[in-house]
Amino acid sequence: MSTRKDMRKDKSKWKVFFYSLLGLNILIILILISLIFWPVQENKPIVEHAPVEGESSSFIVRTTKQNLNDLINAYIEQVLDSSKHKYRVSLEDDVHLMGELPVFSSTVPLSIHLEPIVLENGDIILKQKSISVGLLALPNQKIMEYMDKYLDMPEWVTINPKNEEIYVAVTDMDVKSNFKVAVERIDLEANNLAFRIDIPYETLGIDSLQND
Repeated sequence: MSTRKDMRKDKSKWKVFFYSLLGLNILIILILISLIFWPVQENKPIVEHAPVEGESSSFIVRTTKQNLNDLINAYIEQVLDSSKHKYRVSLEDDVHLMGELPVFSSTVPLSIHLEPIVLENGDIILKQKSISVGLLALPNQKIMEYMDKYLDMPEWVTINPKNEEIYVAVTDMDVKSNFKVAVERIDLEANNLAFRIDIPYETLGIDSLQND
C-alpha cells in the first residue's frame, strides 16, 4: 500500500519531468527565433545592363494527329484560297496528301503517301512511300515534277522530285508572334507529336536581362 511519502516522491518526479520538457521546448523556440533573425552578411549584387541578344525561353508542346491535321488543313485552305488546284493532308500512320493535277486537258486525282523524318535542326523531310495519279502509269519523279509545277506550296515547303521527297522547313515558318517553331518528335503510329516553341524575350517586351 502506497504511503503519503511515496506519493510526494512521485509528484516531485512528475514536476521535474514537466519543467524539464517545458525548458527544452523554450530552448528550441529560442534557437529557431535566433536563426530567423540572425543578421546575415549582404553581398552586393552585380547587375549587367547590356542586352542579351537572341535569348529565348523554350517550351515543348505535345499534341495529337487530329489537332495537327485540323491546323494543317486550315492553313492549306488559306494558302490555296486563289489557287486552281486544291489538295489536303490526312495524318494517318503516315502523311497522306490528296489532291488533283492537270494532265493534258483534264485533271486527275493525286494520292501520295509520305514518311515523316524529323531532322536534328527541327525541320521535316517527307519521304515518298507510294504515289499515284488516277489510272495513269507515270514515273514517281514525273508526278512530283507535276506537283512542284502546279501545286501552290508555302515558301518554306520545297518539293524535290529527284529525291522523291518534300522538305518542310518548319523552322523557317513566318509566325506573326515572332515565335520560333521546331519539330521534336513525330510518331504517327503512336500518336506522339511534340514541337518546341522558342519565345524570344524581346517578344515579351524584355530588352535586356539582369544577372544577379
